[in-house]
Amino acid sequence: MPTPGAASVATTAEAEGRTWFVTGASRGLGRAFAEAALAAGDRVAAAARSGAALDELAAAHPGRVLPLTLDVTDRDAVFAAVGQAVEAFGRLDIVVNNAGTLSMGMVEEFSEEEARAQMETNFFGALWVSQAVMPYLREQGSGHIVQISSIGGLAGFALSGMYAASKFALEGMSEALAMEAAAFGVRVSIVQPGGYWTDLYTAMRQTTPVEAYAPLRAELERQWAEGSVDSEPRLAADALLKLVGSDEPPLRLLLGSMVYDLAFDIARGRMATWSAWEETSRAAEKAVPAPGAAPQQPPAS
Repeated sequence: MPTPGAASVATTAEAEGRTWFVTGASRGLGRAFAEAALAAGDRVAAAARSGAALDELAAAHPGRVLPLTLDVTDRDAVFAAVGQAVEAFGRLDIVVNNAGTLSMGMVEEFSEEEARAQMETNFFGALWVSQAVMPYLREQGSGHIVQISSIGGLAGFALSGMYAASKFALEGMSEALAMEAAAFGVRVSIVQPGGYWTDLYTAMRQTTPVEAYAPLRAELERQWAEGSVDSEPRLAADALLKLVGSDEPPLRLLLGSMVYDLAFDIARGRMATWSAWEETSRAAEKAVPAPGAAPQQPPAS
């Protein structure tokens, strides 16, 4: 639910600077995004499950931070929070869907409750925010929605199948939204970060292991321990400022050398497979009249 504070920031609605709406703003990447926006002289409606975690941020930037206690899986609460942000600041310019969770486990291991919970925050939460802000952005004829995806949006990997599913869903929805929003001068970008030092992994949930996967799980954990590359969240925030400051922001932005190289490897691998199976693919299509349609008569000579 929205928290008090609209009155104290309403007087800044006409001040210069952009207005941000950032979810998951209490820590990690979300906190870095909010701090970078404030350092740039902008205003931030900072949303998080724990409003108390935002008190320090609000105290350090009086009049420029609207702290919002918000569970993005609650659609009604999302619409109310967005409305409060617009009431307080007068407009929205940049919306960052950053709130997310990570559930790790083999696909077979997920219960229905665990699978749905992963989708609720990572996909539906971003969907509700996108739906809530679009009427305001359409009306003002501008704005930029930034969807924070992941390396998991590039491909599915063992142990992160449900997480990848939530990010694939987010990216598919966002591609469509980008086409729909463009007609109103609203931009949409999908950001795919690599590893950053946040609490995503320490706060992650894990499924109850199925013993048959123990050897695979052990091998994957060994690989991650040897090859993990994590960076400071401020570097992602610096990249985000460049993205939203661009006159022609891309639909997709990769963050980090590891994810950049992996994206190209995945794309090349898919293209090689498609090429190898081209004959089968093309043979599966042949235009025919609609079932039940009258046969076409040959042209008169």
